[in-house]
Amino acid sequence: MTTSLPLPAALRGFRLLMSAQFVSGLADNALLLVAIGRLAAEGGPVWLPPLLKLAFTLAYVLLAPFVGPLADRAPKAAVMSAANALKAGACAAMALGAPVGPCFALAGAGAALYSPAKYGLVTELMPPHRLVAANGWIEVATVLAVLLGTMLGGALLAWLAPATALAGLLALYGLAALLNLGIPDSGARYPAAPPLACQLGDFARANARLWRDPLGRVSLATTTLFWGVGATLQFLVLRWAEEDLGLTLAQAAWLQGLSATGVVVGALLAGRLVPLERAPQVLWLGVPMGLLLLPMPHIDHWLPALPLLACAGLVAGLFVVPMNALLQHRGATLLSAGRSIAVQNFNENASVLLMLAGYAWFSRQDLPLELLIRGFGLGIALLMALIALHHRHHHRQPHRHKEIA
Repeated sequence: MTTSLPLPAALRGFRLLMSAQFVSGLADNALLLVAIGRLAAEGGPVWLPPLLKLAFTLAYVLLAPFVGPLADRAPKAAVMSAANALKAGACAAMALGAPVGPCFALAGAGAALYSPAKYGLVTELMPPHRLVAANGWIEVATVLAVLLGTMLGGALLAWLAPATALAGLLALYGLAALLNLGIPDSGARYPAAPPLACQLGDFARANARLWRDPLGRVSLATTTLFWGVGATLQFLVLRWAEEDLGLTLAQAAWLQGLSATGVVVGALLAGRLVPLERAPQVLWLGVPMGLLLLPMPHIDHWLPALPLLACAGLVAGLFVVPMNALLQHRGATLLSAGRSIAVQNFNENASVLLMLAGYAWFSRQDLPLELLIRGFGLGIALLMALIALHHRHHHRQPHRHKEIA
């Protein structure tokens, strides 16, 4: 369902949405770095930081059946403000000395509520032919938040006491909430959600429906793999930068930001070059996305690492933006804006949980970093090749092919 607002008002609302997404994401990513630094200061083991991200992500999976209908029940800007309040509460609790793990679980609950409202609002405000470009800009805002938030977290670790740093992040969450409140109501309305006791069954049926749809299946499979890979790579690159390149955690955070810069460029190019109906054509980009990881163990200085990380980010941006737009369009067509994003979040974050748990387990087994990187890169390339071949096989069967409507 698209907006009843005039296009100029919808575009103004979309710009506010991007601004709020940037500020909220900036705080989220800085909070992760500050939390990792606190764990390091407390002498935590090397396998603990991935579990910190896991605690954040678990809420996406557990709350997925409920946050989609909730995001569709109220104006989505108000839902986003409430979600930011939960994240701010987690930040405040951490500043007061609460354990990092439970605080991150609470922040994850806020993020799980925020996401279906945010992406659902994109599909409500933007017509289908603008979805890839809109997702490109949302991805730019998100990745810039990752880039600058990671850098901000590194700077806060280096320059400020934890309590002071967390107070600054609280201010960012407050600003994001104010920006959310300025977004107009799109006017989109949906049928009443089923009773709470029935929502698990309704969610299971929605999940199955999206997986059965040919275009829904291929886009959901690729984004599910992509976000699990991205979450794991965040820790893999940090460890590689510290162990092989000899960088500090703060320096490694800056280096990781270069990959995010490549994603920004790729996202902008995707918005200009890939219309929604041609989105499946980017599937084969997933193969070089995995193969680009293979040279990493041979690099022992930060300078040659720069073009490699930038190129990997560029390919990732070109790949994920069209796939995400296709998934949003098919999901909103088959289900509703909020429910489809909740299904997407469930699958993607279940992938994040599995991959982070696997990475934490392999790290605890003291496997060489080189083996982890090469196995990870080859596994990505192989899985993406299989998904692309599956889509090609289906596409060649006219009686089963469905057009993007």
